[in-house]
Amino acid sequence: MPKRYDENTKARAVRLVVEHVEDYASEWEAVTTVAGRLGVSPETLRRWLRQAEIDAGEADGVSTSSVREIRDLKRKNAELERTIEVLKAATSFFVRESDPQRR
Repeated sequence: MPKRYDENTKARAVRLVVEHVEDYASEWEAVTTVAGRLGVSPETLRRWLRQAEIDAGEADGVSTSSVREIRDLKRKNAELERTIEVLKAATSFFVRESDPQRR
C-alpha cells in the first residue's frame, strides 16, 4: 500500500527543491538529493513538483482542485444513480401491488 503524505510535507519538499535547484547541476539531482533527505521516493517528489507547477499555472494540466472536484462529482453521480435504481424498483413494486387485475 502506498504511503500517504500530508500536504505540509509535500509543500515543504517542493519548496526545498525550488529554492535549492540552482545549487545542483540539474533539477533531477536536486530532486534526488532532497528526496533522499526527506525519505521520499525521487519519482514521488518529481510528480509533486510537476503538480505544483500545474497548480501555479506554470504548466498545462489538471489542477489538484479540479481533480478533487471531479472526484466528488463522480461520487455524487454514482450515489444518485443508485438512488434512481432504488426508486425504479420501488415504483415497479408499487405498480404491481396496486394493479386491480392482479387481485
